[in-house]
Parts: sequence; C-alpha cells; structure tokens
Amino acid sequence: ILKFSKKISKRRKVILSMRTSCGPFPYPVRIAVMGGGNFGIALATVCARNGLPTTLLVRSEDVAEEINTKHHHPRYMSDIKLPQNIRATSNPATALSDATYIIHTVPCQYSRDFLIGIKDSIPHGTPILSASKGIETSSLGFMNDIFRETLGEDRPYAFLSGPSFAREICEGVATAVVIASDDLMLASDLAGLLSDDSFRVFTTKDVIGVEIGGAVKNVIALSAGMCEGLGLGTNAMSGLVTRGCGEMRRLGLTFGAKPSTLAGLSGVGDTFGTCFGPLSRNRKFGYRLGKGETMEDIRASTTEVAEGVDTSIALVNLIKTKCKGYRLDLKYPILFGVASILQGTQTPKQGLEGLMTMPFIMENFDEKH
Repeated sequence: ILKFSKKISKRRKVILSMRTSCGPFPYPVRIAVMGGGNFGIALATVCARNGLPTTLLVRSEDVAEEINTKHHHPRYMSDIKLPQNIRATSNPATALSDATYIIHTVPCQYSRDFLIGIKDSIPHGTPILSASKGIETSSLGFMNDIFRETLGEDRPYAFLSGPSFAREICEGVATAVVIASDDLMLASDLAGLLSDDSFRVFTTKDVIGVEIGGAVKNVIALSAGMCEGLGLGTNAMSGLVTRGCGEMRRLGLTFGAKPSTLAGLSGVGDTFGTCFGPLSRNRKFGYRLGKGETMEDIRASTTEVAEGVDTSIALVNLIKTKCKGYRLDLKYPILFGVASILQGTQTPKQGLEGLMTMPFIMENFDEKH
C-alpha cells in the first residue's frame, strides 16, 4: 500500500506541472465543489486531503460560516471533522472564478435551474466533473445532456460514479470509482488529482454506460429495499438484484453502452453497494415503502434526496420513448414495477408478487446466441 501511495503522489506532482487538453495549469490548482450535501462534502474532503485548495459552494452563508470556523457541516454528517483547507461560501463568483476544475454534486432534478443561475460565474473552458446521477424528469436527459444544454459545448465534461458512500469516503475507508469522459486526458488528470491511498479512480470513455449505470442502480436499490421491508429472504433479494442488473445491461446496450462498463464499478459495482449497503438512501426509502409507509411521510421525515424516486418515473418514460418493441414491461419488469409502485397503481407486495407470475421466458432472451 505504501509503494502504491508513493506512485500516486508522484503521479499527482507530475500532473500539477504538466499541460492538459485545456491548456497549462495555473498554480496552484484550485478546486470548486458545487453543492454542500453529503457527496459534495466527501469530494471536497478528498481534494483537500490531497493538498488542493478547495472551495465548497453552499446555499447558506450561515452554513459557510460554520464550515469555515468550526470545520464541520451543521446538517450533513455533522460529526465529521473537515480538513481546514476547505473553505465554504454561498457566493458563486467567489467559489468559481479562479477554479481550475469544478466538481458538480447538485442532485439531478435540481441541476438545470442551478446551472442556469450560476453559469455566468463559471470561467470559459473550465472542465467540470459531475458526481450527480439520474435522468431529468422534464427532459428525459442525462447529466451530460443537461450540462451541454445549459453550459454549452466549449468545455470538457467528466462523470464520476461507482460504489462510494460519502461517509466512508470522509472516514478514509478504501473506495474505488470510475471517471468517464470523451476526453480521456481529462479523465486521467482528474484520476491523478483525486486518487490517494484510500480513494482509487479508474477511467473510461464510455460516458453513456457510466450514466445509465448510475441512474438505474438507484431504482434497483428501491426495489431491494422494498424486498427487505416485506421481510423476504436472501433468495428473493439476490434474484431481484441480479434480474435488475440484467435490465440495466439490456437498457445500456440499447443506448450503445459497453457491457464491460455495465459489469464494472459504475454498473454492477454501484448496484451492489446501493442495494446492500446500510448507508444507501434509496434502499432505506424502499425499505420504508415495503413496511407500509407512504411516499409523502417518508419525504417529510428526511432532508436527504433518494434520487431513484424521480429517476424511476423518468426512466420508464425514457424507455417508452427510445426503446422499440412489444410489451416493454416484460423486458423491464423491475423498472416498470418500481415506477408503478411509486405512482400508487400497485403496492410493493403486489409488485413483487407480479414478478413471480410473469410468463416463462429464457433468462437472457435478448441474446443473439
């Protein structure tokens, strides 16, 4: 581990002195993180631990003051002590004007309005790394679409995904993620800047594969939580998650994703973490639904966002719009079933019982050979 850590440190020093596809680095490299929720705090912590001056853009100046003076967030993971080289502000111009890289962690459904509001503060050409996942309900677009429609095509974008709970990242627990970008040099530079002995970053050019995995896994986690809430056993949970991953693969291939991406960290890997991890917001939301609570009561009782709820409805609409074929609900029974439960047309018990009474089909009926 020590030898690996020294290699990462050497790589980071090289990156800080080299050119990127966007031109030479200013000195020192400065990071701005947009969004002061759990994952924004986590990625700001990663950057700060690596010695990078990091500014966290939050909504409230009171929150910013608390972070700057007491070095913890008053609402999210308030027991976590933040590195002292994280500075917080509620002023977009202060946070973004001199940033070398910008990391976006605002939830998907709020991203478009947020980006429109701060776009004039973002320097021309500054690369953006998105850690937000999901499908926008209004446009049925992924984060890549939202960025290009709001901030334009004149800057490179990258997308981070993988099994990565914010609390474990802050606590320095070993974590592996992947960054996807059309610009592989950007992905490589970001991997070098973020990686250390507890946070390992891989790279890929398969942006759509990473985005589909990051969106679908949250919906599968809702179903896994419902399964647990209903008191069903390990057999049911294992079968449900496996079949859900099959639907993820089927959808990804329709959009041109690589099977290896869907079987990797951003697909199956993130699905396992989100379905089985005790820190998963989507699994918890599904669990409470399975126990009989209403969506309204669950949402009213927490400030955390379970991205899979809105993504589920958008995902079904996307499938109906983009995918061809008869009886799409038989090709994506879990994704359609979760959406119908969230829309109130059936209960979790009815939905999971419906999966057991489906027509008999081959396990992988869509394979050509």
